[in-house]
Amino acid sequence: MFNTVAVVGATGAVGTIILQLLEQRSFPAAQIRLLASARSAGKQIEFAGKQITIEELTHDCFEGVDLVIASTPDDTAAEFLPSAVKAGAKVIDESGYWRMNPEVALVVPEINPDAALNAEGIIASPNCSTTQMVLAMKPLHDAARVRRVVVSTYQATSGAGLQGNVDLQEGSKAALSGDDYEYSAFSHAIAFNAIPQIGSEKESGYTSEEMKMVYETRKIFGDDTIQVCPTCVRIPVSNCHSESILVETEQPVSVEQAKELFAATPGITVVDDLAAGSYPMPSTCDGSDEVFIGRIRKDLSSPNGLAFWCVSDNLRKGAATNAVQIAELLAAADK
Repeated sequence: MFNTVAVVGATGAVGTIILQLLEQRSFPAAQIRLLASARSAGKQIEFAGKQITIEELTHDCFEGVDLVIASTPDDTAAEFLPSAVKAGAKVIDESGYWRMNPEVALVVPEINPDAALNAEGIIASPNCSTTQMVLAMKPLHDAARVRRVVVSTYQATSGAGLQGNVDLQEGSKAALSGDDYEYSAFSHAIAFNAIPQIGSEKESGYTSEEMKMVYETRKIFGDDTIQVCPTCVRIPVSNCHSESILVETEQPVSVEQAKELFAATPGITVVDDLAAGSYPMPSTCDGSDEVFIGRIRKDLSSPNGLAFWCVSDNLRKGAATNAVQIAELLAAADK
């Protein structure tokens, strides 16, 4: 049990869900503190029937804190989280800043829990698009070793923050009424559109979001030989990322075997009945902590290939839920 847990970024979309999960799952902490920017300091948020006043995030605010769960922009994580470590706290970070630091564990609890348990200082939670993909890969990798992944993502506007959904709603209204709308979160209109760029341009024509999926996947599995070819697309859906995934394994895996492997994996739910029109969709997966898999089929172009469709709530398992699960892992080990 941790005596004092601090949630950094408690007023954001992910931070709000982190608080909900800590309350719903009765996380073992004697005290919860809320930390945020100066503009939010002084406001109150209800938690477990009590009003908690938000404190300003400073370098000196971590005194007496045992565990920090942070959901902030990269620059905030870079500046303030080392101060939390210096004050003696364990830190779970949702930002992208620390993920690829060789001294920092990158953790999905169902895949590499020991990395969290053996970590000192900061523990990073992966990018949302990576998290659901690697969890789907896990049973196939254990059974037949995944050698190559081709993935196309269809990512919700909530992945761009609160303003992303404002852009979707207001941009759609404007488009339907024939009015102009100035987008803030996106460089192109998202209403009735698909934008094949998430993040900045990186090597060989890939974007930063796509390269995160490459590097984070290899780090989580501890296998730099896994080949990943990603294409990340933003679509006009408010929440839940969808992914079309094709994996090639060293040994063939049948559709029936794959269904059994997926169904036996904690955190995965199989919804796969094409004839009945039953498969995962953002509208049916929203608000769940599970990773949903359907449309499981053999790759027609490769004897060792398997294709499937994967949907998950990017604000939950893709972010808040994964962080809280890491915290629960640490709390159980601290008994």
